[in-house]
Amino acid sequence: MEMMALWEILISASFWAAAIRIASPLIFATLGELLCERAGVLNLGIEGIMVMGAFTGWFAVYLGLPLWGGVAVAFASGMVFGLLHATLTVPFGLSQHVVGLGVTLLATATAYFAYRLALPQVTSPPRIDPFQPLPVPILSDIPFFGPALFTQTALTYAAFGLALVVGVVLYRTPLGLAVRAVGENPAAAAAQGLSVTGLRMGAVVVGSGFMAVGGAFLTLSAFSSFFFDMVNGRGWICIALVVFGAWRPGKAVLGAVLFAAFDAGQVRLQQTELGAVLPYQLFLALPFILSIVALVIMSRRAEVPAALMVPYNKGER
Repeated sequence: MEMMALWEILISASFWAAAIRIASPLIFATLGELLCERAGVLNLGIEGIMVMGAFTGWFAVYLGLPLWGGVAVAFASGMVFGLLHATLTVPFGLSQHVVGLGVTLLATATAYFAYRLALPQVTSPPRIDPFQPLPVPILSDIPFFGPALFTQTALTYAAFGLALVVGVVLYRTPLGLAVRAVGENPAAAAAQGLSVTGLRMGAVVVGSGFMAVGGAFLTLSAFSSFFFDMVNGRGWICIALVVFGAWRPGKAVLGAVLFAAFDAGQVRLQQTELGAVLPYQLFLALPFILSIVALVIMSRRAEVPAALMVPYNKGER
């Protein structure tokens, strides 16, 4: 009976529509982290940057900006904290672990403080009109695939489009080659006349902007309001997804969809006969357990960028 219920879940278009929707913020943030790490910088500020993006994007729309204006504000806020992270870790060579955790704490605390400062008397978060599902003509009418893939919001389409753009830039353009070079052998890249500092800082700043858009997805497309703890560890999952994807955009996107499928599946499994027998905490932990297993299997064959977390000082080899 349980296997039948699981099979019915897997062949449901609504299940895969939910999985794609849950994966979308992970895709934005994972691509941002991947860009940072490809350039040689581990950005542990991702969790806080996503919180800041969620708040600033929502608050900008709440104040009257259009939805895409909110996305732009979130991107800019991510870039600001990315610039802070990049300044401390790249030219000054401070510990990427310590700086990243500090950025997470600073960004999270700043977002919460700004929320309380702007809305001191509010007991429940104000709601905005979020992005609405945007069916793609003709494609949305395809049985199963149409409802699952082509009736999403514009931000979901943008997430998958961004994955394509990042993949093309990293592997089909001189800029992408330069970014990968400073993450593999910065001394050799500098010998070719490339600015290691500039490329690394640029990658961290832009990547942090993508992370913030991932956070903004939660308030502008998923929940329509901002509340504390809404990011709920998604940033740390994205760091794992970069490893799962072997630092390649396509595989990282597949990892995000896989985790999202686990997450969507546990909600539906709670509604089956198993949900009446097993504690709900087990279902909540299931996506993370399965993701850890998949991460262990995939990471054994992953090739880490050789200069990841290695500070570069001009003139040193």
